[in-house]
Parts: sequence; C-alpha cells; structure tokens
Amino acid sequence: MKNICLDITKAAPFLNEGAVKAYEPQIRAAQQALENGTCPGNDFLGWLHLPSSITPEFLDEVQTTADILRANCEAIVVAGIGGSYLGARAVIEALGNSFAWLLKDDKNPSILFAGNNIGEDYLSELTEYLSDKKFGVINISKSGTTTETALTFRLLKKQCEAQRGKEEARKVIVAVTDAKRGAARTCADKEGYKSFIIPDNVGGRFSVLTPVGLLPIACAGFDIKALVSGAVDMEKSCGVDTPFENNPAAQYAAVRNGLYSQAGKKIEIMVNYQPKLHFISEWWKQLFGESEGKENKGIFPASCDFTTDLHSMGQWIQEGERTIFETVISVEQPNRRLLFPEDEENLDGLNFLAGKRVDEVNKMAELGTRLAHVDGGVPNIRISVPELSEYYIGQLIYFFEIACGISGNVLGVNPFNQPGVEAYKRNMFALLDKPGYEEDSKAIKARLAE
Repeated sequence: MKNICLDITKAAPFLNEGAVKAYEPQIRAAQQALENGTCPGNDFLGWLHLPSSITPEFLDEVQTTADILRANCEAIVVAGIGGSYLGARAVIEALGNSFAWLLKDDKNPSILFAGNNIGEDYLSELTEYLSDKKFGVINISKSGTTTETALTFRLLKKQCEAQRGKEEARKVIVAVTDAKRGAARTCADKEGYKSFIIPDNVGGRFSVLTPVGLLPIACAGFDIKALVSGAVDMEKSCGVDTPFENNPAAQYAAVRNGLYSQAGKKIEIMVNYQPKLHFISEWWKQLFGESEGKENKGIFPASCDFTTDLHSMGQWIQEGERTIFETVISVEQPNRRLLFPEDEENLDGLNFLAGKRVDEVNKMAELGTRLAHVDGGVPNIRISVPELSEYYIGQLIYFFEIACGISGNVLGVNPFNQPGVEAYKRNMFALLDKPGYEEDSKAIKARLAE
C-alpha cells in the first residue's frame, strides 16, 4: 500500500538555506519528549500509540453496537461538540455520498449532528424532522454537563422515549463518556445504556480513533478496521526512530515552525480541491488552533475549499498581506469517473475540454493556482492522498495528530490543554444565573451597566 506523501519543495525556498534541516535537533527533542512522557501535558498522551494498541476484539465490540443501531434506526443523532463530533463528521463526509441527505437508503441510517450549537431554530427543526422517524442517539461527552451537548441530549432523550417507549429507547441510546464520573456516566448507568469510555489520557481533539469517532463512523457504514489500519501504518512511518528526512510529520512540523518564526507567516490556510474534505479542514482547525493558540503564540489555522473559494478569497490570497502560507491536500484519484462532453454550438467555448476527465481540469486548476500563489509570495506545502478511503483517511488523521504534538512542543506551549476555552463559559453561566456563579454574575452585570 502507498502512503500519503508530503511535498515541501514549494515552501522551503521561503526559508534560509538549510533552515528545515536546522530544525532537526528541536524536532528530535520534541519527539523524545512525547515518547518519554516528559513534555507539558504528558497526562494527555494516550493518543500517541493509540492506533497500534486497538485490539480486533475492541473493534468488534464497537461494530456490534453500531450494527444494533443501524438495524433499529432510520436516523442516528451524534450529540457532541468540538472534538466530540468534528473527527467523526470529517471522516463520514469525506467517505460518504455528497448527496446522502437527499437519497433514500434502506441500508444506511442518516447520521445527523447536534449538540454543537445552541440554535433554537436548528434544534426545533431537528426535533420536527425526527418526529416521525425511528431514531437513536450517541451522546458524546466526558462530563455530561457541556451546555450545548447536555441541552441537546435532554431534548433528544425525552423525544426518543416519547416516540419509542422507554425500553426501546434504552436500546438505541449509547453513551460515550468517562469511565466513572460525570453526569453522562451517571445517566448511562441509571438508564442502562450501552456505553463506551473516553480514555482519561486522550483529549477531545485527539479522540477520533476512540469510540468518540469510531462508533459514529461504523454507524455510517464505513470500515473502522481499515481506518485504524491506516493510522497504524502512519504511526510507524512517523515514529521517533524514523530518520528526520523520511518522517513526514517531522518535516511538516519543521517547515511550518520555520515559516512562522523566520518568515513571518502567521496564518496557515488548509486548502482542498475535493469538496468532501471540507470537514477534514474543520477538524484540523480545531486540532491545531486549540493545541497551539496559547501564551500569545501560534499560527492561526484557516481553511478554503478550492476552486470554490478562489472566487471569493483568491484575490486576497494572491495579493493581500504576505502573512500566509498554504497546506494543500490533493487527492490523486477520485472514486468516480466523469468525462466532459462536446457540444456542437460550443457557446461556452469549452470544447477544448471535450473528452477530458473532470478531475483533469481540477488538477490543472490546482497546479495553476499553486504556481500563481507561490509566485505571489505564498509558500505551499502539499499533502498527496492516493484516494479517499478509510485506510488513507486513517493515515491522514494520525499524520496531523503527531505533527501537531511535535509542532506544539517546538513552539514551546502545552499542546494538550485549552485554558482559554473556559473564559466564555464562565461569563455565559454567570449571565444565566447558574448556581455557584453569583459573584461573577454581579461583576459582569456591573460591567454591562457602565
């Protein structure tokens, strides 16, 4: 089997000669710190060798639960936010039919996502849609008290019980939560739900290869064994003993840190030319943004879907402030084949494309854009993926995870915490008069009255 490939030849020239190689000692030190558990946040390194530690028996257990949900549900709602839903959605969207939501599919239930916002219209429309459906719920929350997810789960639990009866609902509600503590664990034990554990040493944004991601992906009908197999092979390719020049994660971490600290590139734009990869970019944004954005440091992660966004963001990327670089995910072979037709009148002047695959046009757009952006002062990193399959998506997931762990350590931050996320929650709870936040409530209301 092939591996995904990294090409830094259109990015390294923006650095001083030998700059990438010069990062090798720092990269090696970061890798060793991860491997030895001596880095900041070392109590959250459970993802590091997670792929190779997953047993066939565990995957069978996840698959069995997924099969029960698939057999008894027309729709399955994944309730989670951030890392509790982005990874699963990224994989499902990358591998699924772009128009799955319009297709009647007797084999696969619809996979819906909620608990990631507090939109009253969204939740109202969701409950209305589910009102005549046999639906189940996968509630993903370590604590069970995250506002967006807890609010959504309470609504869905009540609705599922009302529509299907308490006994039937018990069979189609699954909890993915903490092993021993928290509201979601208490609820699962009390109600008798099937449950899976979120490991204490795996943070949400690194949890795709735990039941957080594996269960929804299996429910969507995709091969979780192949997904894990791809991650296992990438774990080997990016291991601490792999030579620096042959380690794609080490090279990626070195180049992006060099562009940030030496070339003034403060924004990384994740670019794809395959619409199915939109949520891969969304997952990647959380992974790097939440891991590196600390202590007034960190590259700002952004994303664009090309060629679509070339018609909105292309001008700024080509000629705007030169603080950006691009990382392009390129899919070598699409899973389908479509030829461009000839037209006798040729009013659009496109007969020169007749007989060509649509993907050939897309690839030339990709190549032409990369050349133009490099000429315009935008360094380009390219990640080539042989095809969109479970195996290669598994590789891509682990590649980004290990690269993020290395890169954050080189940057000098703790890549595995997210202290800044709590600030908005405290203000929100105070404004809602949640018990225990009385002093914060007084202070905030005094500020608002000024």
